[in-house]
This record gives sequence, structure tokens and C-alpha cells, in this order.
Amino acid sequence: MEITTASVVEDLAPAGALRASINLGNPVLAQGTPAEPRGVTVDIAREIGRRLGVPVELLCFDAARRSFEAMASGAADICFLAVEPAREAEVAFTAPYVVIEGVYAVPVDSTLASVAEVDRPGVRIGVKHGSAYDLFLTRTLQRATVVRGDEGVDVFRAQGLEVAAGIRQPLAGFVAANAGEVRLIEERFMEIRQAVGTSRRHAPETVRFLHEVVEELKADGFVTDALRRSHQSETLVAPLARTRG
Repeated sequence: MEITTASVVEDLAPAGALRASINLGNPVLAQGTPAEPRGVTVDIAREIGRRLGVPVELLCFDAARRSFEAMASGAADICFLAVEPAREAEVAFTAPYVVIEGVYAVPVDSTLASVAEVDRPGVRIGVKHGSAYDLFLTRTLQRATVVRGDEGVDVFRAQGLEVAAGIRQPLAGFVAANAGEVRLIEERFMEIRQAVGTSRRHAPETVRFLHEVVEELKADGFVTDALRRSHQSETLVAPLARTRG
């Protein structure tokens, strides 16, 4: 079935504007302030709105869980989140536009040296509540304990935890700013697939439209250029996926 812009607008943005939930808590994907956000997710949201011929309203949040809640409650039409089973019950995701990594930091004198060693009894891992890596570790850890806070590094320091979990880029920055106190375990513990999402209440054609737009934006260099403008690595662009039939 051919997808028409009018049908997508009627389904996705019936009020005449596309409301996009933006997570400012992930500095790889969005930067700036709620009044003046920028970054790859902001650029993609505006490009989707341009293709639909509707204005875009950016709803900015400081954490992924709040961005998810806005979309799930109907306050937003699209979101930019990591693909996780705990979210997929309510969110229909495109293929990823960016792939980032989850890594660990530990005290400099810690005996922990690999991802496998972290999952053991007595190890407490600080995470940002509701983040993709919180959901992943909660689902996959067998022996270690997840400790949630507004920021993983903050609860790690405040409670003297054994490990902090986070996205590679900001966690590496935290380690660099605290040289001599903490170090990074270079091996990733997860791959975080960042995608555009919308409510499963929307029509399959709407989800397919979003998927195809994301694939085009990867293929034509739009995502690469957006990452470059926001001073992020171009290597984060996700591989092309098969177009959904």
C-alpha cells in the first residue's frame, strides 16, 4: 500500500503539529536547553515535520523515562529512545539511526577489569533511573545489584558503589574529569540502538513512513551531518536496515 503524507498527518498529528519528545539527558543525542534544544534528535524531528508539512513542537525532558512517559501518555506523538523490550509493549520503533555503547566505570583501585567480572554478588551498579542501560541491566544481570538515581555517576559517588554504568561518551568525560579516582572498563556491556518511536496505537503505514524516513536520512548523510554539527562522532550512525514492506 502506498503511504500518503495526508494519511500519516491525520494519524500521527491530527491537531496539525507534530509533538516530539526530546531527551536532553542523553548528551550524545540532544544538547542545549528546553528553550533552545539542538542535536541529531532535534534535527530528525524537524525533518519529519518538514516532510509532513506540519510545525514541530519540541517537548524536552531530562531523562529517558520522562520522554517515554510523555509519548506513552499521549502528550507526544514521537519519541527518540533506545529500543528495549520493556518499552516495545507500548512503542513501535523504527530501525536505529544511531548506535551507542553502554560501559562501566570503577574506582581506580578496583579489581574489576572486565564486563563479565562485574556481574557478581556484592557488586552494586549505579544507573540513571529508567535509562536504556537500567532496563538492560535489570533484565540481564544475575548476581550484581542495580542502584538507581537521577544520574548513575551521582549515586555511584554518593553511596560509594562498586560500579557506575552509563553511555560511553559522557562516562568517559566523567572519568577524565576525575583522573586518579576512577577508570573506565573499555569493553562495552551493551549496544544501545537509538530509534524513532511512536505509539502502537498508530497505523502500520505511519510506522512504516517513520522507518523509511530514518533509512533515507541515514543513506543520504543527514544523520552524519547532524552528528557532526553537534560535535558527535560520525561513526555512531547505524547501518542501513531493510525497508519494511
